[in-house]
Amino acid sequence: MSELPSMWFGLLSLVAIFGVTTWYLENFTQKDELKRITAFCGIISMLSLLYLTFTTEAL
Repeated sequence: MSELPSMWFGLLSLVAIFGVTTWYLENFTQKDELKRITAFCGIISMLSLLYLTFTTEAL
């Protein structure tokens, strides 16, 4: 079985960070525009992680 690329772990970290940040902004602040930006960044990170996962050979 092959090793996952280091970029995969970086993207996974970004997904977690953007997810927690979006949750925090939703529940504890009134910054709707910043919440929307972090949510879109999280979506882009998750789609990139999904693409990288399915295009990595021998998984």
